[in-house]
Amino acid sequence: MRIMGLDYGSKTVGVSVCDPLGLTAQALETIVRKDENKLRQTCRRIEALIQEYEITSIILGYPMNMDDSVGERGRKTEEFKEMLEKRTGLPVVLWDERLTTVEADEILRESGVPARDRKKVIDKVAAGIILQSYLNATESERQKERDHG
Repeated sequence: MRIMGLDYGSKTVGVSVCDPLGLTAQALETIVRKDENKLRQTCRRIEALIQEYEITSIILGYPMNMDDSVGERGRKTEEFKEMLEKRTGLPVVLWDERLTTVEADEILRESGVPARDRKKVIDKVAAGIILQSYLNATESERQKERDHG
């Protein structure tokens, strides 16, 4: 059971995968495209990674506003989710990604990554944070079930 995490942006998609046990997320790569609406190559790369890592589901970062409303970026993410489900046949779960880019930038800064280099890796680090957040939450739910089941 391997899960893929995605941080979908206007020009990039950060990609992460979890270990085979579903415990830890690892940042994998950042897919870059020239135009926001040119998704064919992006989807092909995601499909190749799904095959390579034997992915069974996808966690897609969902950019909600701080007041819980959904803006333009959130609607584009919902459209990307539908397209991914059709193309891959895998379940795609939207996962609240608020402040993950801020957290990723903080991690990179604390790790000593120069500002000019952060932009190259921030999206895949954010994808790792999104996926790890999901893994932690689902493990917490499984633990509750074990304790009360």
